[in-house]
Amino acid sequence: MKPINLAEKLGQFTSHWDPHVVTQYNDNDVMVVRFQGEFPFHLHEDTDDFFLVLQGEMTMDLEGASHVVKAGELFVVPKGVMHRPRAEAECHVLLIEPKGEPNTGDPATAAAKPHI
Repeated sequence: MKPINLAEKLGQFTSHWDPHVVTQYNDNDVMVVRFQGEFPFHLHEDTDDFFLVLQGEMTMDLEGASHVVKAGELFVVPKGVMHRPRAEAECHVLLIEPKGEPNTGDPATAAAKPHI
């Protein structure tokens, strides 16, 4: 047990849309990721999707609505809702998902989640 410095963890990689697990919490992966550009529209059938913007800002596109999420704000997408995060400029985000949940909702298209 020791503190986890999220800025240090984010400094270990520069890729976008590439979540890295920094710890686990009650069978959930706690991850940091860099967003820039658009992620594909997708959904998670069985779990909500948690986003906490650490730095910068992102937009969460839903069917029929878009929401700007700024540093210090969080957004939860309910399970089964089609969504797409995007960011014009790079932003840093903390994600919480059940351990092993594919980031695209589909194991065939999901990014690996390395532990750092």
